[in-house]
Amino acid sequence: MVQIVANKKQRLIRLPEVIRRTGFGKTWIYTLIKAGRFPSQVKTGLRSIAFIESEIDAWIEKIISDSRPVSEQQIF
Repeated sequence: MVQIVANKKQRLIRLPEVIRRTGFGKTWIYTLIKAGRFPSQVKTGLRSIAFIESEIDAWIEKIISDSRPVSEQQIF
């Protein structure tokens, strides 16, 4: 679903940042993950998780582009 750029340094972001960026609540984010419609979290410790920033950014960009008619999208 999400393509990761090989040369870009990976950065992890925590759930509160994902909530801030998407505007979604915690429960809805986990519902989308379970449905396969949102990037999965990675386990960073025994009781902690984070999300890969580039995957979240790519998901947001895809949602935006999917919501626009093709005529509004510029092709270069």
